[in-house]
Amino acid sequence: MDILLLLIPLSVVLALLIIVVLAWAFANQQFDHLEAEGQRILDADQDAMKAGE
Repeated sequence: MDILLLLIPLSVVLALLIIVVLAWAFANQQFDHLEAEGQRILDADQDAMKAGE
């Protein structure tokens, strides 16, 4: 039972840390334009193929 005195506060601190990091990511617009990054990778691959021709 003594381990619960350590694990419960530790898990609460970890959960709060995760929430803070997620809030920071949303505030700094880290999740904007997710589709654009996938398209950029595909466009770079096509550019590399054209350069190899």
